[in-house]
Amino acid sequence: MFAALKRFFDFCNAGDRRKLYIAIGLGVVRAVFAALRISAIAVIVMGIIDKDMSDKNIWIALAILGASVLGQLLINLKTTMLQTEAGYHCCAGKRIEIAEHLRYLPMGYFNDNSLGHITSVTTNTMENLSDVATRVVMLTTQGILTTFVITAFVYVFDWRIGLILTAGIAVYAFINSAMQRKTRKGAPIQQKAANDLVAAVIEFIQGIAEVKNYNLTESRAKKLEKAIRAKQYGDTHLEFDVIPFIGLQEIVTKLTGVVMCAASVYFCIDGSLSLLYCIMMMISSFMVYESLDVMAGFSALIRSVGLCVDQANEILSIPEMDIDGEDIEPVSRDIELKNVSFAYENKTIINGVDLKIPEKTSTAIVGPSGGGKTTLTSLMARFWDVDGGEVTLGGRNVKEYSFDSLMRNFSFVFQRVYLFEDTVANNIRFGSPEAGMDKVIEAAKKARCHDFIMSLPQGYDTVIGEGGASLSGGEKQRISIARAIMKNAPIIILDEATANVDPENEAELTGAIEELTREKTVIMIAHRLKTVEHADQIIVIDGGRIVQQGTHPELMKQEGIYRTFVEDRKKAVSWKL
Repeated sequence: MFAALKRFFDFCNAGDRRKLYIAIGLGVVRAVFAALRISAIAVIVMGIIDKDMSDKNIWIALAILGASVLGQLLINLKTTMLQTEAGYHCCAGKRIEIAEHLRYLPMGYFNDNSLGHITSVTTNTMENLSDVATRVVMLTTQGILTTFVITAFVYVFDWRIGLILTAGIAVYAFINSAMQRKTRKGAPIQQKAANDLVAAVIEFIQGIAEVKNYNLTESRAKKLEKAIRAKQYGDTHLEFDVIPFIGLQEIVTKLTGVVMCAASVYFCIDGSLSLLYCIMMMISSFMVYESLDVMAGFSALIRSVGLCVDQANEILSIPEMDIDGEDIEPVSRDIELKNVSFAYENKTIINGVDLKIPEKTSTAIVGPSGGGKTTLTSLMARFWDVDGGEVTLGGRNVKEYSFDSLMRNFSFVFQRVYLFEDTVANNIRFGSPEAGMDKVIEAAKKARCHDFIMSLPQGYDTVIGEGGASLSGGEKQRISIARAIMKNAPIIILDEATANVDPENEAELTGAIEELTREKTVIMIAHRLKTVEHADQIIVIDGGRIVQQGTHPELMKQEGIYRTFVEDRKKAVSWKL
């Protein structure tokens, strides 16, 4: 239990941790104020025993009781504010820290970890931590501190009753420790079920069009239902695991109180304990029971707190790419790959590639699916670090650049475009956040999307759905090109940018790409013949190696993948129904 609390304290930043420590320190004072109630009752009982119940005694008792209640109220207010601020501020800060950390992780991490897992950690996990951790830390530490103060108080007046109380606390701690061990097995299952449920919901929603199109609603719904049932099982199973222990803890606290009362009465009868002290010990037994009973229910959640911390730390512990290079402005935009090799999960993807891409030239990369085309462009932009060899930009190793200064040189247009749930203007402005509206419109016109934007309900102020769901594929693609035009980077990487565009949009998209790539270094991955045949050089990738390289006329004279590719495309075009 203490280890989990310590992990949470270590997880918080210095400022939030200081607030928690102050809250704990105030908790000691609160426990002392709580114990003052015993003194107030003692004054009344002493007056009754001595048959001297004067107004003075009553006012003294009321003053002590008032100080106790007021002190607890004020300290509770302060500690609650401190712990709440620390909990929510810590988790908000960690969300930002995780987001910043994700920026500089290799792209392989995102291929290896589902969107659902990342989403669950940054939303559900951190939300649970901010809500649960605050209450668990507050109530558990208050219970521990109050128990400690009352135990010390009992020892001062009668060590025998103190030993009984200590024995009861020891049994309670043993049961609590057993409960923590039990939750060590169940809590990860519950958390995994929560992550899987988020992933299943995201997958179902994002793929709803395909699900309906291929009549897979029933099977996909069953998969989602399975994830929901797994979450239900994880929650209920964990509850069933801890309920017996919570019940045992309550029994132990009640029995401890009963034994303390019985022992106090016995010692009072045999004359070894005064009636005043006997009554005070009996009252103390009820106060201890109250403190331990509150702590019993919430201590079951401590394992969940530790697990949430572990999941967040798991992401934060993934090594970032070395991004602390120099802020370099390259003398040229020549790109060169020298004996580059790269493997992912022990599978070689790129193997000994040598390639030169001169500034302001166009390079087309073609080849069979899975041959390493996209990986090669990702290595140029340092989405991954090479395992062997080096990639240079302007004669400098890309590792020497700071990540931000390297990214200033690249713009990307992918086959799958992601647009943010924001206005059209802001989606275009993403390439240059400070740009004025005139620049946005200029970029949109160059990207051939001004006309269809003006036909939208609010024009450039129209808010598009998440991912651009309200736009066609060609429209989304042209907005992404306008975004790239706004950035005005000297190197453009096109990854199958025209692969899934309908004929009505193809002419507009081709014109937009021409505007984007004018006077730029262009690297394109494409399967369309007319997209690649005018490139300054064509690279054929197969099995992670360059198997052919040259211009379109040169490669057409060679036996190999490229000529087969071209001939197959021509045959496909000539088919008629």
